[in-house]
Parts: sequence; C-alpha cells; structure tokens
Amino acid sequence: MYYPDELVEEVRMKNDIVEVISGYVKLQKKGSSHFGLCPFHNEKSPSFSVSQGRQMYYCFGCGAGGNVFTFIMEYENFSFPEAVKHLAQRAGVTLPEAEYNEEARRKESRRAKLLEVNKEAAKYFFYQLRGKNGQAGYQYLKKRKLSEETIHRFGLGFSNMAGDDLTRYLKSKGYEDKLVQEAGLASYDEKYGLHDKFWNRVMFPIQDINGKVIGFGGRVMGDGKPKYLNSPETMIFDKSRNLYGLNFARTAKAGHIILCEGYMDVIAMHQAGFSQAVASLGTSFTAGQANLLGRYTKEVILAYDSDGAGVGAALRAIGILKEAGLTGKVLNLEPYKDPDEFMKNLGQEAFMERIRQAENSFFFELRMLQRDFDLRDPESKTKFHREIARKLCSFTEEVERENYIEAVAEKYHIGFENLRKLVFTYAAQTGMASSAVRPKSGVRKKSGPEENVKKTQRLLLTWLVEEPAIYGKIKKYISPEDFTGDLYKKIAVKFFEDLEAGAFNPAAIISLFTEEEEQREAAGVFNTKIRQPGTRAEQEKALHDILVAVKRNSLAYASSQPGTDILALNRVIEGKKALEELSKTHISLD
Repeated sequence: MYYPDELVEEVRMKNDIVEVISGYVKLQKKGSSHFGLCPFHNEKSPSFSVSQGRQMYYCFGCGAGGNVFTFIMEYENFSFPEAVKHLAQRAGVTLPEAEYNEEARRKESRRAKLLEVNKEAAKYFFYQLRGKNGQAGYQYLKKRKLSEETIHRFGLGFSNMAGDDLTRYLKSKGYEDKLVQEAGLASYDEKYGLHDKFWNRVMFPIQDINGKVIGFGGRVMGDGKPKYLNSPETMIFDKSRNLYGLNFARTAKAGHIILCEGYMDVIAMHQAGFSQAVASLGTSFTAGQANLLGRYTKEVILAYDSDGAGVGAALRAIGILKEAGLTGKVLNLEPYKDPDEFMKNLGQEAFMERIRQAENSFFFELRMLQRDFDLRDPESKTKFHREIARKLCSFTEEVERENYIEAVAEKYHIGFENLRKLVFTYAAQTGMASSAVRPKSGVRKKSGPEENVKKTQRLLLTWLVEEPAIYGKIKKYISPEDFTGDLYKKIAVKFFEDLEAGAFNPAAIISLFTEEEEQREAAGVFNTKIRQPGTRAEQEKALHDILVAVKRNSLAYASSQPGTDILALNRVIEGKKALEELSKTHISLD
C-alpha cells in the first residue's frame, strides 16, 4: 500500500514523536533529548533516547530506532500503512484511497489476501459448528460449559470429517490453491492431492492484537493425534509475536496478565470475567512473547497445570519473564489440574482469592527445589542452603539481593548473616553476582566481504550526519551510485539531495522505507557515534580511508556486473579515474 510521500510527511510532522511516545513510555528531558526505559527490551537504566529536533528515537542498548512510524509499527505490531492510518487519525489528517507501487502492492496484496482467506475460513468453521456435521464439536464445547456468548466472542468453529471440505469451499470462493496452502489451511501430497490441514477438530481462530485472524488451533474429536494442531508460521502468523487472547487482555484493567498453557483455559477464564488471561500458541513460552507482554503489564501471573510438566513449564517461564524485566507470580491451582477445571469446581471468587495469594516466583522456585532434598539430613540440608545461595547470586542489584536474603533467611530459618556470608562466598568462588550485561539487539552481527562493504558505506553516511560540511569536499568523488546496497543507496540519494539543498531531515528519510527492519537499520545510521581518532590528521586519514574503500568497492561491483554496453564501460573508466585522483587527494576537515 502506498501513500504519496508528501502526505506521509504531513502525517509525520503532525505527530510530534515526543508526544506520541510519551503515551507509551515515561520520558524525562535531559539536555536536548528525552530519555526513558526502552519498551523493547529489559533495562534498569534508561538508554532509550527520543530526539525532538531530529524527530527520531534510538535505544543505545538494543538498537531499536526510527521515526514515529517505526515506533508505532514496532510497539503495536502494525504494518507501515496501518501505522500511517493510525497516526493520521490521531492528527486529524484525511487519507485518500491508497495508491500502490509495484513492490508495496505485491507485499500488501499478499498480506491482505492471507488475512482475507483466514477470515473466510474462520467464518466457514463458525457456521459448520452449528450444522449437522458440527454436532460433535458443538456438544464438546457445551460439555465444557461454554455459553453461546463465549463461543461467539472467540469465533469458535468446527472442521468437518471430510479431508477436502474447506479446500473445496475456498476454491468455490475464488481462492487459488497456492494461497490456501500458503495460509497453512491446506497441504499437498501425491497420494491425496490438495487436502485440508484441519479436519474433525474444534477450531480456535487465533487473532492478532487488532482482532484479525492470523491462524488457527484445532482440538481433535476422539483419540486422534496430535490432540492439538496449530497453523504453521506464515507471513502474517509469527508465534513469537502473538499470544492467544491478547487482543482482549491488552485492554483489561486488572494490573496484571494471567498466562495459561491452553486455549480452553483462556476461554474459561474470560467467561468467568478474567479477561486478562492469555496463552502461548502451541509452543513453549518465548522471550519474544515476554517482551510482547511487557508492553501491556509489568506483572504476569502463571496459571500453568499443576502436574509435573506444568511445573517444569512454569520454571522455564519464570526465567524468561525475569530476563524481560517482568515480575512473575505463580498461581496455586491444587487440588485441580488447570484453570478450567478449577473454575468449574470452585468458581470465580475462589479463583480471585488464589490470584491474591499468588506465590512470589523466586519462592516458588525454592519450593520446587526443596523437593530434591531431605531437610532432616544435615548434609542434604546444607546442600539445599548452598543451592539457595547460588540462586540468590542471580540478583545483580544489591538492594534486591539483600531484601531476598532477609526474606529467605526468615522463611527457611537460616541466620541472616550466615546466609549472607554463604551468598558472597559462593559469588566470589564462581564469579557470579556480577553487574548485568547490557542487552543486545538479538540480531547476530554478520561478517565477511559483503558486510565489510556495507560497513564502510554506513560509516561514510554516519560521518556525513555528524559533519555535514564534509559533503561539499567529497561530492566530486562520491555519488549515491557508489552505494551498492539498496538500503544505503536509497538513503544516499535522498540524503545527498538534502545536503545539496543545505538541509536534511533524517526522520523523513526513514519514512522512505516501509519495512520495520529497514527503518531500524536506517535509524542506526543517523544515531551512530563515530569514535574518531584524537588528532585532526588522524581523523582526516580515517575519513580518507573510508572514502577510498567506498569508491574501490563501488568500482569492483560495477566491473563485476554482466553486460558490455558503452555506458557501463564509461562508468567503470570514470570510476577508475576518480579513484586514482581520490587516492592522491588530501581532504581537509578544516
């Protein structure tokens, strides 16, 4: 989807980035910028910077950055057109019917068609549940004591016994086989041809935070395997960035979110009035999902099954939540296995009381750990205390560690000073209790010739951002054509035009890109600080080396391209002359 550049720029200019981000993050002005805790990773010291002058944000901890569109895309999980629409509405800007360029049309059309076919499939499953073929599914849901209102609210449905039922229906609606397969609704093999992914299952449509159907979960009727089947990941279905029920839970005002294991647990709790419940999507809880929860709450209550597998899953989730900077508590569901079973037997008030009594996650870990030791045996008891000390070392903040030492000493009847001494002895021996490591972006840095080429191009752009006056001295030797990467070339074309005109706007340049990762990379160019050598002569040499490297790489790229037309040959010849001249030229920074 494409909106005219001037309209996108109008929307951006009418949404001051500090005002917009202040609605999500508490910011404090320091100098010319505003700082706060990054919403995209866990941190205790603010490294998230918002520049009102540049109309950009950048996190020096995890590398998240961009303009106001990027922030809305990343925080709300919007596409670029959705972010433009959202901010246009906020600013009162009327958008015309969207136009399309070829690349945007292809991507947006693909995404829109996947959403469309999923919506059609959800409607089909919904109506099948109420038909003759869906009685098994309908009776199952009624047996689980779900009301008609709840079934309708979650769009629950049924996939029939026939192996190509949905496929034939979607084809009759004009959807191509390839699209149905791409959406994860059908599979193909030589024996059966194109056939449904889901059959004889109660269907749970999975919605994103905006209520759009992005995938499905299916619970088989009878003893078929697997018991639960989920859509594969697609262009619109990323399990690490979504949670079942979050479209409802994110607007709940409970002050916390309840994390469950299964879809039925979530539905049962919502029916009982606990609309803050969510569940992971058929896989173990992930760091990405924890970061997603961190956008809406700081406290997560784990309502996992009370059996061995559930305890193990809870212990894993506790560590993930802690890494994301979230407070975790654990719900005691005994004597029942899961939230659904608990609710049916003891009801809403009892569940609310269990929420109030939810156990601190650290003490839950210690209680589970204690089961491996015989506290009547002095040797085993000593080993348990050592394990407690080891776990206490994980608290890198001194105040927090001291508070937990005091609480644990009281709970397990250990002398405070004795436990404190044991903790610090263990820390000294193992090197634990060290200061926290600054979080990284999660993207592995690449190496190799191609990345080195990108690095020199990025350094040159960054240098020009820091010292725009250099442009007048280098434009004779370097042009946007010397930038071989699509992203850096696109930045250079606009950037050089702006520099030629005597002014540049980095936030507007970022708007040239519609993909979140591209916007983030572009933002990195405009926020990187070059560690320039101390003397002016060393700085000039460093700049000269970068210029020569960019020009040499450009020439090598041009020479390697196929084709021998006269224009291409002339460009290579001119490039060689420019490189020879540049190699002998001293460029002063004064």
